[in-house]
Amino acid sequence: MAKLLVLLLLHLGILLFRDHRSSYQTRMNAFREVEPVDLPNCNLIKGIEAGSEDLEILPNGLAFISSGLKYPGIKSFEPDKPGKILLMDLNEENPTVLELRITGSTFDLSSFNPHGLSTFTDEDNTVYLLVVNHPDVKSTVELFKFQEDEKSLLHLKTIRHELLPNLNDLVALGPEQFYATNDHYFVDPYLRSWELYLGLAWSNVVYYTPNEVRVVADGFDLANGINISPDGKYVYIAELMAHKIHVYEKHANWTLTPLKVDGRDRK
Repeated sequence: MAKLLVLLLLHLGILLFRDHRSSYQTRMNAFREVEPVDLPNCNLIKGIEAGSEDLEILPNGLAFISSGLKYPGIKSFEPDKPGKILLMDLNEENPTVLELRITGSTFDLSSFNPHGLSTFTDEDNTVYLLVVNHPDVKSTVELFKFQEDEKSLLHLKTIRHELLPNLNDLVALGPEQFYATNDHYFVDPYLRSWELYLGLAWSNVVYYTPNEVRVVADGFDLANGINISPDGKYVYIAELMAHKIHVYEKHANWTLTPLKVDGRDRK
């Protein structure tokens, strides 16, 4: 009887494993075929050969690009060089990129590993750039002031917090105020692989200010990009593995209320 019970449990485990494997492959788009498309109006922009992870475009057409991300499980094209922030002027007929010089005595440029980024422009038209950084596979947010005349970034502050353990992207609400996505809790590639395989909904969105830090949305299966509507009323969150876009209403106290998922009202 005991042997029969063990065999039954083993059989059920195999069935569940196969079912979950199929679900995992679907979530990863493992069976998707991508065909090459000829885009005659697209041109190679030299200077981004090491890859780019995120970009932010200012109303005047200047674009910031994070480049050179090094992360477990992701191929690096310049493993021996630190990451960088590039600037591109979209007003030019043939845009090129310029690497912005980073200044500030407290910033360790050698470990710069930029990921998501966002900008905030104050009433004096001062542009602040907030960058998710992964020095030594940790997570920080670096605050820079953009100095357009000098084509440089002045490092102002490094932000760390226990509720921001594994950052992916952020959207700036002020120089030191933002929403950020934590895309997983495990840094170790082996543990992270199992987390993704099992579909553990451990991603969340955190609201940060120097005086208050709290989780404002959670239960995501690998939350990825995040952005805010031009009028500041709605926040959009990309749930990568679930292939969904979530729309949240932002309130005066910075809390978020779910409204829609992929255009469908939340019930």
